[in-house]
Amino acid sequence: MENRPPSVAHLFLERVETTPDREAYRYPVPSSSGPDDWHTYTWAEAGSRVFAIAAGLMDLGVRPEERVAVASSTRVDWVLADFGIMCAGAATTTVYPQTDAEETAFILADSGSRVLVAENAEQLAKVRERRAELPDLAHVVVIESADAAPAEGDPEGWVLSLAELAERGARYLEGKPDAVKDTVSALRGDQLATLIYTSGTTGRPKGVRLRQDTWSYMGYGIERIDMMLPDDVQYLWLPLAHVFGKVLLAGQVKVGHVLAVDGRVDKIIENLPMVQPTAMCAVPRIFERVYNGVAAKAKAGGGAKYKIFTWAAGVAQEYAKVAQDTRRRTGRATVPPALALKHRIADRLVFAKIRAAFGGRMKACVSGSAALTPELGFFFVGAGIPVLEGYGLTESAAASFVNRRESNRVGTVGKALPGLEVRIADDGEVLLRGPGIMDGYHGRPDLTAEVLTEDGWFHTGDIGELSDDGYLTITDRKKDLFKTSLGKYVAPTEIEGRFKVLCPLASQMLVIGAGRKFCSALIALDEPALMNWAKENEVPGDYAQVIADQRTVQAVEGYVDQLNATLQRWQTIKTFRLLPRELDVEHGELTPSLKLKRPVVEGEYQHLIDEMYPTP
Repeated sequence: MENRPPSVAHLFLERVETTPDREAYRYPVPSSSGPDDWHTYTWAEAGSRVFAIAAGLMDLGVRPEERVAVASSTRVDWVLADFGIMCAGAATTTVYPQTDAEETAFILADSGSRVLVAENAEQLAKVRERRAELPDLAHVVVIESADAAPAEGDPEGWVLSLAELAERGARYLEGKPDAVKDTVSALRGDQLATLIYTSGTTGRPKGVRLRQDTWSYMGYGIERIDMMLPDDVQYLWLPLAHVFGKVLLAGQVKVGHVLAVDGRVDKIIENLPMVQPTAMCAVPRIFERVYNGVAAKAKAGGGAKYKIFTWAAGVAQEYAKVAQDTRRRTGRATVPPALALKHRIADRLVFAKIRAAFGGRMKACVSGSAALTPELGFFFVGAGIPVLEGYGLTESAAASFVNRRESNRVGTVGKALPGLEVRIADDGEVLLRGPGIMDGYHGRPDLTAEVLTEDGWFHTGDIGELSDDGYLTITDRKKDLFKTSLGKYVAPTEIEGRFKVLCPLASQMLVIGAGRKFCSALIALDEPALMNWAKENEVPGDYAQVIADQRTVQAVEGYVDQLNATLQRWQTIKTFRLLPRELDVEHGELTPSLKLKRPVVEGEYQHLIDEMYPTP
């Protein structure tokens, strides 16, 4: 770890030279007849494309630490462009493709990005609309060649395709064959590598400055803890504009495993049996949807099938809990013979089908970005698909803590990466210090000083507990904790997570109660699950009509009652309101990483909150 190279660009060159003929990436090519075809790049082929992109950027005048933005969905071109940017010594600015024109322009202007790699005409249109606000933006490189046509009013050479950029790079390398290697060799670890703008739950996003050696550190750390193994096939769908997705690129280039890249969320279920991955990283919402989808399918199959599923789910959780407990006490995971027998029966009836849906070869999944409820974690471990929960922030380059394959402890986010220091402040806040911590917020020394001490300790804003053997448990966001008017503290995230596991219809829950006598909740339901339930229960109408039906309210109330039975009296949900639609990114209620923007939701539905707390 101490002798690691100063940048991930060094790691990329090493990987290409060490295993040129091994498969590096798989990517889908849409087919007009039937499923998509999957193509591959070897490391040598990927290296050739990355070098051409890097040299093309140099030919455009991009210099070390200057910013090149990427606004695209997750696809192999994003990966190649990112490595091309870093092999040119430049710094990648990430932009979510869902970001509107105003915020895209803000990020590009705030970062001082000189080039934008835009996925298609939609992303290009955003900067055309705001070009007057972007004097530093010298070029837009469009991934989809057909969308790269200049328009009236564009400066000459302002728009070009990614293919044209690579052609320029190839010509540049003919005259300067060592240009990329020399640039990489000159990189220092303290140079800027990435600006990731936190989507934030309030206000304008902040640009988090991550150094070159942050990513080489992450690559080495992921390899050291065997989070991914050389023979793995990892399925990557996470947004690469998010730090969780971005850190996986550093891990992959160091470990050298295969990465199957496709960011189309609606294709996950179709792709998994085709790709047959051995590893996948996801956010808790994906695992919640899988669990609730299997439960709903079993319920639709009749009372007997649903009873079998609920029995099997209980067996999975019991099996995983007992195995984890014995491993902690004795160092070896064992279960009583009677429980092992029940588990084998449940495996044949239920678990094997779930594993088949994941492609049949899944060895481990990593969950991050938000809390995973222990009940869900135990279920998947017991079903033979261990979900390893991890923890990190954009400001800590994502992978700060993660459970290990051989010592997963459900209910915790695992142990710290090698080289990371952690301590718990007097008020319970988790503090971190190490090579993965940001330099600060871009152009905002005032905000940096609020979270980063002079001696390098980063205040995460999360409340947690650290076990004697180094396992971290996150209990809630410091700013989300609230106190009722009766003086009782409530951790809403934990309550919300429990409910989403209990209720197969739930999409989101927002617990309310700060300064109030009791807790209430706003509940959004998952539209596909709700409409299937409505059909089975002969509740007519569209989503809004089904939500308003008293039978729906009563069904949800039953799950709220189940939730309340697990809570302390002051935590219980006394009343709730169903929201008229799902919460989403497009309406600004969720961040692109699917975190709840509490102030936005509370403001939008203040009238429903007022109904639950009428003025005397």
